[in-house]
Amino acid sequence: MKTRQLGRNGPNVSAIGLGCMSFAGAFGPTDEATSHACLDAAWEAGITFLDTAELYGLGLSESIIGSYRKQHPDRFHIATKGGIRIDENGRRIDNDGAYLRSALEGSLKRLNTDHVTLYYIHRREQDRPIEELIDTLQTFIKEGKIGGYGLSEISPTTLRRAHAIHPCTAVQSEYSLWTRSPELGLVQDCARLGVAFVPFSPIARGMFADQPIQRQDIAQKDFRNENPRFMEPNYSDNIRQIAKFQAFAQSRGWTTSATALAWLLHRGPHMIPIPATRTAAHLAEWQNACDITLTSADMEEIERILPVGWAWGDRYSASQWVAPEKYA
Repeated sequence: MKTRQLGRNGPNVSAIGLGCMSFAGAFGPTDEATSHACLDAAWEAGITFLDTAELYGLGLSESIIGSYRKQHPDRFHIATKGGIRIDENGRRIDNDGAYLRSALEGSLKRLNTDHVTLYYIHRREQDRPIEELIDTLQTFIKEGKIGGYGLSEISPTTLRRAHAIHPCTAVQSEYSLWTRSPELGLVQDCARLGVAFVPFSPIARGMFADQPIQRQDIAQKDFRNENPRFMEPNYSDNIRQIAKFQAFAQSRGWTTSATALAWLLHRGPHMIPIPATRTAAHLAEWQNACDITLTSADMEEIERILPVGWAWGDRYSASQWVAPEKYA
C-alpha cells in the first residue's frame, strides 16, 4: 500500500483508509468478530488509517476498535469525530468546548487510547464563532489528546477562516464519481492550503461494486433504505448508468470499486479516501486500487461515462441532511 501525508504537518498514512461506520451496523447486521477480522485484513493489506465517530452506533464502532486495540495497540492511526449530541432532547449540533471535551474523552476511553491522530468536528454549529471552536481544538492539541483537527462537511469559506487561526489537518466530505460537489472550491482550497481531503462514501455506498447492492436486499433499518438515490425510480436509473462504468473497469481487468478509488486518488496527492466495509471479503475487492494507473485517456473515458451531475436523486433525504454546509 502506498502512503500519503495526512495534511502538511501530519504523519504518513496509507493512501486508502478504512471507514468504520459499518462496524456499528449502519449498512446491515454485523458483530465484533467480523469487524476484527476486517481490521486484520486491513492491516495485512497495508492500511494504517481508520476513520470512526462517536455517532456511529452511539460509540459502538469506537468500542469495537478499542477492543481490537487491546490485542494490537499500535497498528493504526485513528481519526474520530464529535460535535453531534444525542440525548433526551433529540439530536443537535453542539460545538461547546465543555461538551466537546466530554465527547473526546468518551471517544478516547472507548478507543482504549489517550491520543488520536485526528479529531474532526462532525458538523459545525453555525451560531458559534469559529474562533471559539478552533481555540477549543488548539487546547486539545496542546494537551496531547489529538495530533491535529479536522472539519467535516464544511464550506470552503469555513476552511479558510479556520485554517487562518490554526492549520487544519484534514477535511472530510462525501466525494466520489456520483457526488462531485466538493469540486466547487473545497478540493482546490485543500490542495492550496496543504490540507488532506478525505472522501467518505467513495464507492457510492456499495453501488460501485461488481455486484451492486440490490434494492430488495436493503434492510428496513439500513441507511440506504430512505436515501433518494436508492429509491425508485432513481435506483434503476443509477444502476443502468453504473453498468457502463462496470463494463469499463472489467475491460481493463480491474474491479469496479478499485477503479472508483483509483479515480479519486488520481484527483490529487492530498486525496485519502476511506471506503467503508465490515467484511474482509469486500475489502479485498478494492485494497489494490493504489496499483491502478489511470491514463489521461482513461480519465476522459470515465468522465464521458459518468459526467458531473449524472446521478439520479439527492445524496441525502431531508431527515438525513444533518447540517452539512451548503456553498453552491
